Amino acid sequence: QLQASGGGLVQPGESLRLSCAASGFTMDDYSIGWFRQAPGKGREWVSCVSHRGLGRTHYEASVKGRFTISRDSAKNAVYLIMNSLKPEDTDVYYCARFTVGCYTQFDLRGQGTLVTVSS
Repeated sequence: QLQASGGGLVQPGESLRLSCAASGFTMDDYSIGWFRQAPGKGREWVSCVSHRGLGRTHYEASVKGRFTISRDSAKNAVYLIMNSLKPEDTDVYYCARFTVGCYTQFDLRGQGTLVTVSS
């Protein structure tokens, strides 16, 4: 099971940290990604961190340099640190577990957490 949290309402330029906590499996063994998707709209993958053996990170072009994905092995969690937030980052964010590598098929998804960026 995956549980995402940390969303909220912030002003442009501010920061948020999203958390994705796992139960029932070890996060380090899997590639974990974040995507955003508004109701009725398409999914946009934002970032991914490869399983511990590879340790690679990936970012969608519009968030590169502003977002950072990281692991906390002790807490069995993955974080998405979002800096310099823009109104266009407003969306529902989900974390997901990939079956193989980043952006392959995912088999587990947490519930969404809403991020709203507005002045």
